[in-house]
Amino acid sequence: MIELILGLDEAGKGPVIGPMVLCGCLIEKKDEIQLRRLGVKDSKLVTPKRREFLEIEIKKIIKNYELIVCESNEIDESSFAGIKLTEFEAERFARIINNLNDGKERIKVIIDCPSIGISSWTDLLKPKIKNLSNLELVIEHKADQNYLAVSAASILAKCERERAMDKLKEEYGTEIGSGYCADPATIRFLEKFANKHKDKGIFRKCWSTWKNASEKLNQVQLNF
Repeated sequence: MIELILGLDEAGKGPVIGPMVLCGCLIEKKDEIQLRRLGVKDSKLVTPKRREFLEIEIKKIIKNYELIVCESNEIDESSFAGIKLTEFEAERFARIINNLNDGKERIKVIIDCPSIGISSWTDLLKPKIKNLSNLELVIEHKADQNYLAVSAASILAKCERERAMDKLKEEYGTEIGSGYCADPATIRFLEKFANKHKDKGIFRKCWSTWKNASEKLNQVQLNF
């Protein structure tokens, strides 16, 4: 009988500014009761203030956890080397699994699949895992909504990313926005500073959002 569950999720996959954070939460199955009582759910369904509270309480309950912070320049370097983001994530999710799996106990590993194709992404992931013999892999869409361990991972990842964004706001001002492409504040920031701050490692320059803003600024300069 499997008594340990490892839930994995990410925060910040889509933004043009700031890091992507991946997290794995290792829990004992019996601890699901406490997580449920706390109201742990997908981070997107929880207010920022509530997330901060839940982060503290989750860390008291879970057996272990690991975070990997992937900065924008790291994502760029991978992309420019021809590595797709889905493979980039597979390598880092595998790294978390390898670090949290001691090989001694059966673990149910549940991942919120970052790719449309679950089967093909699973094929990317498996060769990167050092020891599969004691693992049961469950890779699904919406796992962050359906499994408490994954919901917990999504909250820890989101809180870590928000702290990173707070640091960027301290350095570049609150007008940087959330970093997401749909945020008007972030787009306005890009339209002003895409080129000025292009070497600071805060933008994902492999994103079309940054490329378009940079090209517009270059065009404006040529017209003067």
